[in-house]
Amino acid sequence: MIVAMVLAGGTGNRVGAGMPKQFIKVLGKPVLAYTLEEFQKNENIDAIELVCHAEWIDEAKSIIEQYGITKAKWICRGGDTYQGSTANGVLNLKDVLADDDILVSAFGAAPMVAQEDIDDSIRVCKLHGNGISSTDIDLCTCEKADEESSTVSVVRETLKGFANPWTFRYGELRDAYEHAIATGMLDELEPHTTSLYFALGKRIWFSKFTSPQVKITRKSDIDFFEGWLLLQERRKNQASEG
Repeated sequence: MIVAMVLAGGTGNRVGAGMPKQFIKVLGKPVLAYTLEEFQKNENIDAIELVCHAEWIDEAKSIIEQYGITKAKWICRGGDTYQGSTANGVLNLKDVLADDDILVSAFGAAPMVAQEDIDDSIRVCKLHGNGISSTDIDLCTCEKADEESSTVSVVRETLKGFANPWTFRYGELRDAYEHAIATGMLDELEPHTTSLYFALGKRIWFSKFTSPQVKITRKSDIDFFEGWLLLQERRKNQASEG
């Protein structure tokens, strides 16, 4: 079985919308609905688990019903942090998934996730045990001396940026989080699943990243997403007109 775990437990304070960013409406539709639809229509995904901010679970249920997300089988309460939410989501499926099943972890606030990226993340995971959508770095890079300056450059060709989604063989992922919780490691790490894997000495495998943007974090990202939607609709109309 291949399950998409959509993380929607954050608050998104940098957007300044007075609500979690994944519930902001763009062209009359919640960001989360766009994200869920991408996994609903993906042929590799058998089911969806939504990890949601506790106070917004009822709203999430309404979105699932309104937009016909029939693959949504579980809603799990999110944690106080990214790692807490991910751990909750992973362990919530402990009695459902087998070790060889696959879990696709995705940000609820990343509605532009490409079908090609989902497929390739799963493909790489089947080969190596994980598949992390990754991209080369376009900007010149440096190591910060403080928040205002740097004295050390970093060769960007040696770097890779992790995008969305991240896919894992379930048994290995579950064991990693159970170990991290039992040892207290989870509270000490930089808050991402990839950081946990690195801390445990595991290798991360790169998969495709073709989407125009990773996730919505700031108000400008919402504007970008709205413009991107309007452009897709315009191109669709032009194609239908011949």
